[in-house]
Amino acid sequence: MKKLSIIIALVAVSVASGFAQSVDLRRKIEVSGTVEKEVTPDIINVSISLKEYLDGKTKITISQLEQQLEKAVRDAGIAKEDFTINNLSSYNYIDPKKKTTDFLASKQYGIRFRDLNKFNQVISKVDPKGIQSTNVASYDYSKITELKRELQVQALLVAREKANALVVALNERLGGVIQISELDMSNDYPQARFKTMNMAMAADGAGVPESDIDVQKIKLTFRINAVFEIAGK
Repeated sequence: MKKLSIIIALVAVSVASGFAQSVDLRRKIEVSGTVEKEVTPDIINVSISLKEYLDGKTKITISQLEQQLEKAVRDAGIAKEDFTINNLSSYNYIDPKKKTTDFLASKQYGIRFRDLNKFNQVISKVDPKGIQSTNVASYDYSKITELKRELQVQALLVAREKANALVVALNERLGGVIQISELDMSNDYPQARFKTMNMAMAADGAGVPESDIDVQKIKLTFRINAVFEIAGK
């Protein structure tokens, strides 16, 4: 009976000891720090569609239009890897006057502009009647990774300063950080806004617009939630 009592007592002590170890009795303060910054994109991914058309009895082929675009891209100093073919399609064109059907092709290209001023330079070298449409696929910023890291650190420092100010106001001392969590609220890819240029505009003699791209800023916002220990006086 005595042995059984001793075993029960030892088990009770062991459970109590384990429970005490699992409970964090440190005094803590939880705060958040938020920083944000806006940057102007220095990279724009543009989609350009070329379309065959009939100039009287002469067909302006997709090959001719593509050669114009390729030359314009080379002359603008755009790297080969920044110029891609995205899609190829075709359609039947019915001449309302002759009531005949012709087979015309269209092709879509992707161009990554690292110099935004080169957009108009490229477009102006292509037959405007062969440009079906243009649109911005996405924006980007070349140093966005480095900038995000900087903002994360700044947000953490803001949280720490806030915690320190609150603790000092209570005549206490701020201890080390216990826990850190991050919330990325950045608008990395704002909605693209682009004035579409199509064949109807070209047919009306509108030509190439002076400025087609409406550049929107990228807004980066980071919030750090941090838990610090209150070390005492």
